Amino acid sequence: MHVHDFDFELPPELIARRSVEPRDRARLFVHERATRQNQHRVVADLPELLREGDLLVLNDTRVMPWRLCGRRATGGAVECLLLRLDAADGATAHGEAFVKPSKKLRAGDRLPMEEDALLLTLEQALGGGRWRVALDAVGGDVAATLERCGRAPLPPYIGHEPGQVEDVAADRRRYQTVFAKAPGAVAAPTAGLHFTEALLGRLAAAGVAMAFVTLHVGEGTFAPLRTDVVEQHRMHEERYELPAATAAAVAATRARGGRVVAVGTTSCRTLETCAAEGRTVRAGSGASDLFLYPGRSFQVVDALLTNFHLPQSTLLMLVSAFAGHAETMALYREAVAQRYRFFSFGDAMLLL
Repeated sequence: MHVHDFDFELPPELIARRSVEPRDRARLFVHERATRQNQHRVVADLPELLREGDLLVLNDTRVMPWRLCGRRATGGAVECLLLRLDAADGATAHGEAFVKPSKKLRAGDRLPMEEDALLLTLEQALGGGRWRVALDAVGGDVAATLERCGRAPLPPYIGHEPGQVEDVAADRRRYQTVFAKAPGAVAAPTAGLHFTEALLGRLAAAGVAMAFVTLHVGEGTFAPLRTDVVEQHRMHEERYELPAATAAAVAATRARGGRVVAVGTTSCRTLETCAAEGRTVRAGSGASDLFLYPGRSFQVVDALLTNFHLPQSTLLMLVSAFAGHAETMALYREAVAQRYRFFSFGDAMLLL
């Protein structure tokens, strides 16, 4: 298949630039694959759409507050997105980051960040705006300083209105799932952003079980494909953990005839990475580079809750593998016609 097979017309005004409040009032496009029936609901209706005995699998990765704003020696603004750091519990840490505007920067530049709380030193250009960096905390350790003053790594299309003051605390709260636990992601598992504590309670009361996996979302999830032939693409690696309790929950779900419902493409990829006999999973941890596209089969996941994704993206290809390419593209055209909101703060789709 070719990458252009996954293109569709997306009006820019359908890209969600702010979240719905409360979270579970986002719209939900429900599609039953067997009957090809569609419903237009809201996420809060999930207890009515799932069955007693189903298992909801959620990604509990925690997004790191690793976006920093600062200035160059000339006074010009500079922005940094940390991608990885070595041990950050001291006054200095080394790692990698995207820094912009990259064309105006040079190795050796020392950039004060977040009102001089941190000092970013550019050590080596790695290409594409990516740098090897050193990060020094002023009067503390790096990890604590980042927790205190770091910003949510919001996607670039989520901006603030002209003249609007950035609410760092509100952004960090909203770009984090209510069940986030394991630190390590540089982007949110966006399907999980729709859940509230109240909705989780209602699902449990309806007899829907819940289990967790961890997959630390990396920047490669959103990177464009660099080949025109889908099958030639090589996925980036992302660290995952599937606990023994989750493996047991999947086995119990199979025994009672329930469905395994993956919340998001990250949970889906983790489950399928750990697939075992009998449509169960093995507990374990590692790095997954699993690429699911039309023609690749699913061994574990019975239903998928996911946001609406970018044209020509690996995320859209995964959805197409699950629901069928022609069907998925038709569903996306319908979503556009129905004015669903797309991407991280957008609406959701439930594929049953």
